Amino acid sequence: MIAQTLHLTLLRHGRSRADDEGVHEGRYDSPLTEVGRAQAQALAAYWRAQSQSSTAPGFELAFCSTLARAHETARIITDTLGVPLHPDDLWREWDNGPLAGLPHEEALRRFPLPAFRHDLDPFTPEGGESQAAIRARALLALERVWRAGAARILVVSHGGFLNSVLRELTGAQRAWFAFGDTGFATVELSRTSHTALLTGVNLTPHLPPPAGATDKD
Repeated sequence: MIAQTLHLTLLRHGRSRADDEGVHEGRYDSPLTEVGRAQAQALAAYWRAQSQSSTAPGFELAFCSTLARAHETARIITDTLGVPLHPDDLWREWDNGPLAGLPHEEALRRFPLPAFRHDLDPFTPEGGESQAAIRARALLALERVWRAGAARILVVSHGGFLNSVLRELTGAQRAWFAFGDTGFATVELSRTSHTALLTGVNLTPHLPPPAGATDKD
């Protein structure tokens, strides 16, 4: 019997080489750095330590992007937790066409931001996904996860695409949801209504607080 609620955890990959290079990522297939691997290992250890508590994620299966930074993050976690992993091209980051791998300043010089870009226009005049195509892909990716029938599913993907997914789930088309390195969001999807309950965004309980951060009342 399929549970009436799908508990979905949407995880951004760990720090990648492109993050350190200061270039546009998108479909640039950048691997994790050692810092990124350590972040994924810390999250895996955190979730494994929670396995006997009420806060355990209890993942039954996982999906991930086929790009290296997300796939490696997912593999580290699912190998540690013993969760079946399904790599899926639908969960890849936005196709940013010729911007992939370009330094930010060079990209802005070669492809200045237009005053207006229609949702049906490509990402750049030289190619890339339109926002309409990204939204359609987000729905297809969600449908594939939905049809898996599990109650608790982990998805490892990318900040831009996870934002597209959350916009489709919440209807907040003008919103932007924060996703730091190995930050994750948690969502509860009802199978008996259109309710999507967003219970957490950019959660990083496995990482130390930023330098200089203090608790506030």
